[in-house]
Amino acid sequence: MAVDGPEGGAAVGAAGLGVRGPRGWAFRGVGVDAAPGTLVALVGPSGSGRTCLLLALTGRMRPAEGTATVGGLRLPKQMAAVRRISALAHVPGVTDLDPALTVAEHLRERALLQRRFDGGLRGLLRPRSERAATARARIGAALAAAGLDPAALPKGSRTAVRDLERAEALRLSLALALIGRPRLLGVDDTDLKLSEAERTEVWAQLRSLAAAGTTVLAVCSEAPAGADVVVTTMGQHAAPPAGTGTAATSPTDTDKETADALAEARRA
Repeated sequence: MAVDGPEGGAAVGAAGLGVRGPRGWAFRGVGVDAAPGTLVALVGPSGSGRTCLLLALTGRMRPAEGTATVGGLRLPKQMAAVRRISALAHVPGVTDLDPALTVAEHLRERALLQRRFDGGLRGLLRPRSERAATARARIGAALAAAGLDPAALPKGSRTAVRDLERAEALRLSLALALIGRPRLLGVDDTDLKLSEAERTEVWAQLRSLAAAGTTVLAVCSEAPAGADVVVTTMGQHAAPPAGTGTAATSPTDTDKETADALAEARRA
C-alpha cells in the first residue's frame, strides 16, 4: 500500500471499502492504492456510487465496512482530520456556486473563510495590508493552478457565475478548493457535459495538479489515458466484489442513495 512522503500530496489506500445508507449499499468492495501526487479516476455510470466513494475517501461520508487511510489517517476514526487535509470541487449539492455572485466575490469570500481556519490568532493580528497581500497571492496561485484566467472572462473577475461556461465554472470551483492548499483534492462530474476538447484540457489541468504534488480523485464516466490509478464502480445489479479497484453495488443503489450522501456531506 502507498505511503506518504515527507510532504505534499496524501497517499490513499483502501481495502474492502463500503458505504451503506438507509436504502442499501452505495458501493462495496473497493480497493485503492494511490501514492502521493497521483491522479486517480473514479469511473462508473451515474448512480453507481462513485460520488459516495469520493465523499468517503475525503472524510465526508462514514464507511460501513472495510479499511481506508488518507495521508496516514485512518477512516472512519479520523474523518475530521481527513477533512482538514482535503477539499472538494464541483460536487453538486455540496460545493455549488452562487449564480448571482461574481468570480471575484467567490474568491474573496473563500480567502476570508480560509484565513479563519489556518491563520490563527497571530494571523488575525497581522497588519491589514499584509493580510490582503497574502490573500491576493493565495488567490493568484489557486487560479493559476486551476487554469482560470479572469482577464479572459466576458467581464473579467466581475463576471457572474451564471454567465460562465461549464468548463469555466469547473475551473472556478477548482480554484476555490485550492485556496486551502489541500493535500487531497476530490472533483466530481469531471467530464459531464463537456466537449472533447474541454475534457482534454480539464484532464491536463488535473494531471498538472497531481504532478505538482496534490493527490487528485476525479469522478468521471470514462477514464483518461493519463490517469495513474483507475477505480471502477459498477452499475445496479452488479456482481459481488471481484477485487482491488472494483466496487460492486446492490440493486438498492440508486441516485436517491447519492442524495442521502450529499446531505450528510453538507452536514460534515
